[in-house]
Amino acid sequence: MTEPDYTDDGVPTFDYVRDKIEGRHLTTEAAAELTGDPRNTQDQFDRREEAGRDRLEEIRRSLRGD
Repeated sequence: MTEPDYTDDGVPTFDYVRDKIEGRHLTTEAAAELTGDPRNTQDQFDRREEAGRDRLEEIRRSLRGD
């Protein structure tokens, strides 16, 4: 008998995989928040966004010849 989260061939469904990933992500965020971990997911996202903006500006400057 197969579980409802799997196809008849035994392959996990997209919804099942997505739910597992989201659950792990939320668990990681909650643990980081509870421990005061500075490597919090939002901090990482903010740093990557800033680095991306900086790199984009650098590329734009090089294209303008600055």
